[in-house]
Amino acid sequence: MPRVTSNNSDDEAQLYCEKSEWQDITPIPQYDGINPIAPIFYTPEYKDATEYFRAIVKADEVSERVLQLTYDIISMNPAHYSAWQYRYRTLVALKHPLDVELELMDAFAIKFLKTYQVWHHRRLLLTALRSSAPSPLSIASKELAFIIRALSTDTKNYHTWSYRQWLLAFFDDEELWEGELPYVERLLETDVRNNSAWHHRYFVVWGRVRAEGEIDVGDVLKREIAYTKDQIALAPNNPSAWNYLRGILEHTKTPFNSLRTFVELYSTQTAPGEEDIVDLDNPKPGPGAQLPCAPALEFLADIHEEMGGEQTKKAIEIWKSLGNEYDTMRKKYWEFRVKEALSV
Repeated sequence: MPRVTSNNSDDEAQLYCEKSEWQDITPIPQYDGINPIAPIFYTPEYKDATEYFRAIVKADEVSERVLQLTYDIISMNPAHYSAWQYRYRTLVALKHPLDVELELMDAFAIKFLKTYQVWHHRRLLLTALRSSAPSPLSIASKELAFIIRALSTDTKNYHTWSYRQWLLAFFDDEELWEGELPYVERLLETDVRNNSAWHHRYFVVWGRVRAEGEIDVGDVLKREIAYTKDQIALAPNNPSAWNYLRGILEHTKTPFNSLRTFVELYSTQTAPGEEDIVDLDNPKPGPGAQLPCAPALEFLADIHEEMGGEQTKKAIEIWKSLGNEYDTMRKKYWEFRVKEALSV
């Protein structure tokens, strides 16, 4: 198992059963049954530490040595939720400085990005710090900066993004929100296919529109449509941008057909020629674009389905072409769409 360096490295190689300060505790072995079918072969260090952990839980002990014990356990197994929870309980009982604990946990969050318990622990710490710190906003700002560090390691990690959104909603301060859209745009400049960044853009833009009723939704929608069109022009086959476009239209109850002119530029066999009139509202695909692109065809089919009547036949034709040629990985899905439309 991966291991984070302990804050008591001198004793790292020594088992708890060999430490004089733990001789008053009788370890409790894990019960695996009489004849376990698939026993788990733990390392001696992990087996030793968890046996002492069971003992201190049974004794309901909260002490500094418990903090060291839980630190060692989560270093060996960062998904041990019981050790995390008991550690937090001990921190609170001992009135341990939670800002110090937050900094101590930075290494865990970077090293174990995909472990939910790491982020849940930070969430508990931030919740407590908000109610006790003299300047909650400074703590939140510092934490946002740390999250940027974490996302630089993996810009698409679900747990990190989920935690960032929780932090913004929990503190809900205008200063925190102001930097989010520029941050997302920097990420999309680096990787326009970053689906997590697109999802966060939706959270930031439309979450704030809901929270601040005085914002003109029409102006926001125009801005977002223009931005998304530009990103699609850069990478026409990027489904993340098309999904965002679809999402903002559905959110504002805007007909898909309102973007038909733009969509048709990307759903034809050939790109528009250079001699065509430049339409700033509908940026055309570049000369190297692979057309027609599947997301545009899907969008165009949805336009025909939305219009209904005889237009549904055109949607069916497009779904068939997607299943047979342009998006064969989802052939069964397109066959389902055709079957569903015919039944209606």
